[in-house]
Amino acid sequence: MASVLVPLAQGCEELEAITIIDLLRRAGVDVTSAGLDEKHVKASRGVVLVPDTDIDSALQKQYDMIVLPGGLPGADHLDADSRIRERLIQMADEGQYVAAICAAPKVLASTGILKDKKATCYPGVLDAIGVNSEATAVVEDGNIITSRGPGTAMDFALTLIEKLVGKEKREEVEKGLVR
Repeated sequence: MASVLVPLAQGCEELEAITIIDLLRRAGVDVTSAGLDEKHVKASRGVVLVPDTDIDSALQKQYDMIVLPGGLPGADHLDADSRIRERLIQMADEGQYVAAICAAPKVLASTGILKDKKATCYPGVLDAIGVNSEATAVVEDGNIITSRGPGTAMDFALTLIEKLVGKEKREEVEKGLVR
């Protein structure tokens, strides 16, 4: 069974976090949501999320993919967390999937993972740090998958499903969503 880590930082974008977790679980993916501390996560619009575990416990396991929800200041908190940065670099170096949406691709950029890669993000986020981004819903470049924001979260999650468990499973989940 494919496994995914979704780190949840205070101030994350709840629509993205919930969409990613929900759709991956519908596809039968083993998803672990992990808070950066042991507190409940208050997302960017005030929704309180209860992570499955804390990041230190979660990082004891291996994953097929790590997915970063965006939102501010959530993406800034992810970027400032050395544990997240180290795991991202390790997974990218090993050819495993790393994915980020909205403002979170800036974490990939600041770790060097986006060097010479195509990506997308919330408008202006990567431009502000000198990384060119594409204005499309989802961009895949090797083992790096990025997306633009809350409005593209479903397309992003469906792309992740296809990469992890195949096109048939993606179509099955998508059909159940009545898109």
